[in-house]
Amino acid sequence: MSNPPRLTDRKREAILQAAITEFRANGFEATSMDKIAATADVSKRTVYNHFPSKDDLFAAILLQLWESSAAMAELSYRADRPLREQLLELMQQKMRMLNDAHFMDLARVAIAATIHSPERAKEMIERMDKREEGVTSWIRAAQADGKLKPVDPGFAAHLLQGQLKSFAFWPQIAMGQAPLNEAEQAAVVQTAVEMFLAYLER
Repeated sequence: MSNPPRLTDRKREAILQAAITEFRANGFEATSMDKIAATADVSKRTVYNHFPSKDDLFAAILLQLWESSAAMAELSYRADRPLREQLLELMQQKMRMLNDAHFMDLARVAIAATIHSPERAKEMIERMDKREEGVTSWIRAAQADGKLKPVDPGFAAHLLQGQLKSFAFWPQIAMGQAPLNEAEQAAVVQTAVEMFLAYLER
């Protein structure tokens, strides 16, 4: 049986959640550490004990976003399994992440803040982009196995994942649309995989 979180850990998490709430509602620049402390129901000193500055707090939120993405299991190419089966599994995993409410909250905060101050999150966004190299590596391995046409694997991965994001990420982030239901998620994944294979499968 796991031990309950320590009080200091609970306070740190409350501060992070309060910051996400305030950054989403008011933007990074207009959000004060005082307001975050009030929303988290902790003292301002407690906030500064955990996060010396607002930039440090924002960096911790971006780190959570990175870890949410990095928590996805690596799915390596398997020569003994059908391409369609493997791609469906890869894209279903991606779709689950895109429909995770916590991930989307973090993404909204990160994107809103980077619009106003791109340099603040440049390194973390680059790391997020590198995280998507798992699909690129899978495509590269399938090409080496002679199963996919020899196009640029990074381009092919972007093409495939972009289909999911155009339905299950950007409309929700930019226009406040509701998350896709399970049937819609399945339809997008199935169609994206079929289109990808129709274009690249040998």
